[in-house]
Amino acid sequence: MNRHEWITQAARLHSEDQAFALVTVLSAQAPTSGKAGDKAVVMADGQIHGWIGGGCAQPAVLKTVRSALLDGQPRKIRISPSEESAERDLGEVLEFGMACHSGGTLELFIDPVLPSATLAVIGDSPVARALVSLAPRVGLRVAVVAHAAQAGDFPDADTMLSSDDASAVSAQLSSTPFVVVATQGRRDLQGLKAALALQPQGLWFVSSAKKASVLRSSLVASGEDADAVARIVAPAGEFIGAQTPEEIALSVLSSVVAARRARQAKPAQVQPEPVQVFSDSAAMPEAAQDELVVAGGSAVATAVKSSCCGG
Repeated sequence: MNRHEWITQAARLHSEDQAFALVTVLSAQAPTSGKAGDKAVVMADGQIHGWIGGGCAQPAVLKTVRSALLDGQPRKIRISPSEESAERDLGEVLEFGMACHSGGTLELFIDPVLPSATLAVIGDSPVARALVSLAPRVGLRVAVVAHAAQAGDFPDADTMLSSDDASAVSAQLSSTPFVVVATQGRRDLQGLKAALALQPQGLWFVSSAKKASVLRSSLVASGEDADAVARIVAPAGEFIGAQTPEEIALSVLSSVVAARRARQAKPAQVQPEPVQVFSDSAAMPEAAQDELVVAGGSAVATAVKSSCCGG
């Protein structure tokens, strides 16, 4: 077996955007077939490219690799002789008992290498365009969903969908952990429905709190899952006093990065915005009519203002 096979395999998997873990033997106490410095690329399906020791160590390594690929966190493990295959968390190291007759102790470092996370940006607005331009610079692949947009409108996007139909979006973007809806008054409900269809880990909506409240009610009334709707983060982004589209994009992207790095994202704190109440929808500004909610015969719409998280 070629002990350096891991180099070519790691390069191949990285170029194909596939997840794997690089496992390194830190120390070995004889008798072990693995030696300090040995390395292997290990995949979740059990494929091992390289050399980190014999078959006795592999079950513990594979179990730990699978956990590391789920949460993206590196781990240090120790595999030592034991009559029981017990697992103990010792803080800085996870210890596994090994009942093999060969004996010996191995310490290994397991470093997960994950494919680039995908951020879906829904909408064709100044904030959406700023997000698409900025996101690749922090290691995110970008998929754009913008009704009737052209591919040339978003040169930094990896994927471009010109339809925001929820079923079409979910069929084409099956693995999208993070979604930002930055429609800013143009097809807000359609954009939110498309975002919910993706069932993302994190969903941010660039809007005021009042506008988001109105649209959440509309989504639930139209049959969307209430729990999923309640998890929409709006206003979106960290409060940094952002005003320009680029600053707003930076604010929102900060929350996305925090969620990606396992920090809980929190909506920015902004001053409440007034709600305009119209007795006749015809008197409502055209941009607000898309956000109409009728209750008891009166039409209620939010006034949309530019803010750090406004839409």
